[in-house]
Amino acid sequence: MTTSDFGSSVFAGWRSSAADGWNDYTNHEFVRQLGDGSLPRSSFLHYLVQDYVFLIHFSRAWALAVVKSESLEEMKTAAGTVDGLVNHEMQLHVQICKDAGIIEEALYSAEEAFENLAYTRYVTDAGLSGDFLDMMAALAPCVFGYGEIGNALKQSAAKDTPYMDWIDTYSGTEYQEVCTNVGRMIDNSVAARLGDAPEMSPRWGKLCDRFRTATRLEIGFWDMGLRGE
Repeated sequence: MTTSDFGSSVFAGWRSSAADGWNDYTNHEFVRQLGDGSLPRSSFLHYLVQDYVFLIHFSRAWALAVVKSESLEEMKTAAGTVDGLVNHEMQLHVQICKDAGIIEEALYSAEEAFENLAYTRYVTDAGLSGDFLDMMAALAPCVFGYGEIGNALKQSAAKDTPYMDWIDTYSGTEYQEVCTNVGRMIDNSVAARLGDAPEMSPRWGKLCDRFRTATRLEIGFWDMGLRGE
């Protein structure tokens, strides 16, 4: 799979620390089946419903990041991400599910799968118990992973896959710019708090642990989607 650091040396370091876990996430069987079109429609719809619920909590976590911000750049990026999630990314789920006869009210009130509960609460706890960097390390696998997956599938997916709308969303210019903006902000935030050599900081290992845990939770989310309802 083609990878991109989105201009972020911090993300590159965190991804390297995740090692095989990152590969298991971005090359998951769910992802491969999205690309070749073999993913059962029922599995995809179950994933979309759960991901809609996930994005609600993810948006709240990014809103908390506004509170945790210590610079105007951090505040603007976090607030802009909330807007992108609520007003753009979630609408992809709404439209696809609407076409399948699932209304938005049903999405909002859907019962969360255990994998969803584990992931969203972990991210929320990172924000409540930690600082801005703890939040970014927990949020980063979702942001960058989807950007990386979208790029790779855009290049390799079967032209007749029924999931091209999903692929176009995450490979599109708008989402890729989100990844670049978040990557730049994270690098600046880490430098402001940990200096120009963050890998030498006592906190670096803990942040890598946050990133690795969130990556494992992403793998569990794909497992849930592949398993279906």
